Amino acid sequence: MSDLLKSLAVSASGMGAQAQRLRHVSENVANADTPGYHRKTVSFAAEMAQGHATGGVMTGPVTLDRSPLERVYDPGNPLADATGHYDGSNVDLVVEIADGREAQRSYDANLKMFDQARQMATSLLDLLRR
Repeated sequence: MSDLLKSLAVSASGMGAQAQRLRHVSENVANADTPGYHRKTVSFAAEMAQGHATGGVMTGPVTLDRSPLERVYDPGNPLADATGHYDGSNVDLVVEIADGREAQRSYDANLKMFDQARQMATSLLDLLRR
């Protein structure tokens, strides 16, 4: 029974990590037109308990993408310099959509694993009651 409970915890940690990833993707999409905005990325790391890997996943620190910002030509913009350019954001909407789909599919896979483990635990408890 403990292995079934462990699988519930592992899949729940995966869902939590992917949910945080989706939050950062949505922040990036929302700020795609914000001047000077750097894209946020999140990394994943194995969960550790008492020096041993639990099988779960946790999110690492959020980092800013340091790729160069897009130079936008708009001489009427108050942020424009003497050449009429200002720094836009480095968010690529195609990349964000792909990241969002990948995170959603990973979340769904973890949800299915969680549901399967829950159904197996329920079936086992029903068998033990008989």
